[in-house]
Amino acid sequence: MKKNLLLSLLFINSVAVFAQTKDEQVFKEIYKSALTNSKCYSWLDHLSNEVGSRLSGSVGAEKAVQYTKQQMETLGFDKVYLQEVMVPKWVRGEKETAYIQDNSTKIKVPICALGGSIATPKNGLTAEVIEVHSFEEMKALGVDKIKGKIVFYNRPMDNAEIESFDAYSGANEQRYAGAKEASKMGAVATIVRSLSLRLDDFPHTGSQSYGDIPKAQYIPTAAISTNGAELLSKTLKSNPKLKFYFKQSCKQFEDVLSYNVVGEIKGSEHPENIMVVGGHLDSWDLADGSHDDGAGVVQSMEVMNIFNTIKYKPKNTLRVVLFMNEENGLRGGSKYEELSLANKENHIFALESDAGGFTPRGFFLECDDANFTKIAGWKNVFEPYLIHSFVKGHAGSDIGPLTGQTLVKAGLKPDSQRYFDYHHAANDKFDAIDKRELELGAGTMAALLYMIDQNGVVKQNP
Repeated sequence: MKKNLLLSLLFINSVAVFAQTKDEQVFKEIYKSALTNSKCYSWLDHLSNEVGSRLSGSVGAEKAVQYTKQQMETLGFDKVYLQEVMVPKWVRGEKETAYIQDNSTKIKVPICALGGSIATPKNGLTAEVIEVHSFEEMKALGVDKIKGKIVFYNRPMDNAEIESFDAYSGANEQRYAGAKEASKMGAVATIVRSLSLRLDDFPHTGSQSYGDIPKAQYIPTAAISTNGAELLSKTLKSNPKLKFYFKQSCKQFEDVLSYNVVGEIKGSEHPENIMVVGGHLDSWDLADGSHDDGAGVVQSMEVMNIFNTIKYKPKNTLRVVLFMNEENGLRGGSKYEELSLANKENHIFALESDAGGFTPRGFFLECDDANFTKIAGWKNVFEPYLIHSFVKGHAGSDIGPLTGQTLVKAGLKPDSQRYFDYHHAANDKFDAIDKRELELGAGTMAALLYMIDQNGVVKQNP
């Protein structure tokens, strides 16, 4: 009996060692392909420098759909197709202008309209400014002190946070809901400190919402650069009665037709099980969105290129999905889930890249404890490639709506310390991308998809 037990243990151990050796060899092939045979950098070059900005509903977004579809058709998918999705169309108009009026002195400051904002009057808007750092502080001041003024939200991202996304989350509400809350108290406009940890002259745009307030109560809202915010705050301390002038001509139009771009290869053993990898095709309009999220788009496409190079045929169905309208509506992710439910599809895994093209460090995982333990148990295979951080957290907005009885979601976790230097700003351009870092991210995504494909996910009890 003891002899049989020992032989069984030796057999199990030898199988485990063989599996690990095999995985290590495949990882070497994956990363070699990513670093020596990658197409993602040249794809991003075209997407950024030839197509340019890709705000939903724009000509750039239309061109991006056609370009990525054409490129995906060269990658050997069983099929490449478009999913129709209606998206919002918001147009910035002419470049915004603003200045601080300190007695007889006018000091220009960089601003940009927040996505979804209304325009100022044709000749601009001038009013006194009241600085606050939270909704609670604004409400405590009372309507009498807010009415007729421009509310200046000046809460910075918390520099003490090690994870920059935590710092972003801690300040994001003032951008997203600031205009709505200030309007309720009679403010005529809002100016919001840009969400960046760096002091510079780039205003950072982003989506804002008026919620359910009547259209008659909509007020214009804009972001001011961090240097501009510092200057405005300092000047207010010496002259609380100063005035602020700004002009913007943005406009919201009716929804228009756009598309998600999908490439699919059927699984060789379990075609009914679907694995998704993707990023969002749209970007803000101030730049070409190379980090947000051109990087995620081309990294997702590169996964298929890597599998082709190493001649790996997935056991489960693999879909590369380039989602439209993450930035100001999340319509693409919602439409994908709507169609998935209608078609009664079974998704087992979804991986998103939407945190920039910086050096990969690990993954954010949205899953139960059993699947987290299983995936974290693969650390030893990833660590030679400096992938060491497996943590529970938000995997991604586009895969957020996706549901499934047994569904594991993951988000690529690059080094995030520089991400918000570029996020939603005019400097998010191709020259901010490091080719090797971008390719390492693509390799890391392919490696995780390979491990999921080989080992499956832990099924939940019904």
